[in-house]
Amino acid sequence: MRPARSALGVNVIFMGTPDYAKEILQTILKTNDMNVVAVYTQPDKPVGRKKTMTPPVVKTLAQEHDIKVYQPNRLRDDEVVKELLNIKCDYIVVAAYGQILPIEILNHAPCINLHASILPAYRGASPIQQSILNNDKQTGVTAMLMDIGLDTGNILKIKKIDIDADEMVDGLFDKLTNCACELTIEVLNNFRTYTPKKQNDLKATHCKKITKKDGEIIFNNASEVYNKYRAFTPWPAIYLESGLKLKKIELLEVHSENEAGKILLVEKESIIVGCEKGSIRIFKVQPSSKKEMDISSYINGKRLNLADTLS
Repeated sequence: MRPARSALGVNVIFMGTPDYAKEILQTILKTNDMNVVAVYTQPDKPVGRKKTMTPPVVKTLAQEHDIKVYQPNRLRDDEVVKELLNIKCDYIVVAAYGQILPIEILNHAPCINLHASILPAYRGASPIQQSILNNDKQTGVTAMLMDIGLDTGNILKIKKIDIDADEMVDGLFDKLTNCACELTIEVLNNFRTYTPKKQNDLKATHCKKITKKDGEIIFNNASEVYNKYRAFTPWPAIYLESGLKLKKIELLEVHSENEAGKILLVEKESIIVGCEKGSIRIFKVQPSSKKEMDISSYINGKRLNLADTLS
């Protein structure tokens, strides 16, 4: 049964943790006739060298609006579930929360998830990065009704956006966040008009949680190197086996055949490095345990020149 809008507006339990979720929560809070009755987010975590306990940005925002915040270590615990079921709501909105919802909570109210991909593509933890790694021309946000699977629920609505050829992950993240904010309000306002559509599981793809190791590159394919740079800057960054990080690069061309890592041209503020397929231009690097520097300073210090190999 689909909930109807009450005279006092729509009551929402919100679940989310990072900046993406914070912006969606902020949008709900600014919308007339929408009441956030509770916020669930991940526990505070130690941050930095001093391991200072730091709250999620969603918690901080909720507290600024005097909204009750819950931070269970395990949402599945019986007492946690019981506590949530005592909170009356029309919808549960979930955006990058970081925990699986048990069936009892899924049955408490329609659980609407905002996933940053065009489902069923890129189910999982890193859809934004994956769309860049695959050099996609388009992505989007899917509003879906959650079920017990991972991003497998029935689709309510999809909002699509284009990906620019040189789009970096931070810029795409911002565009998708804005997209998700608009879609959240649209879906909450029009929920009763939608007919949820089952996903085609045969077309499903998955993406994993990114680790530091994913940033390691070899000069095999210029396009792949550049897409990793776009997807993994600033974290985990792209780096060579030696630990040298490539901090600022651009894709030069994708057709030439070269010796991997060979310096093809030394310019005033950059160098051109060959890949087995294509070539890239490098402006800035960061050696292991050192500060970022321009590439000219680096190759001069290493006494590298034309035809040498960057490693």
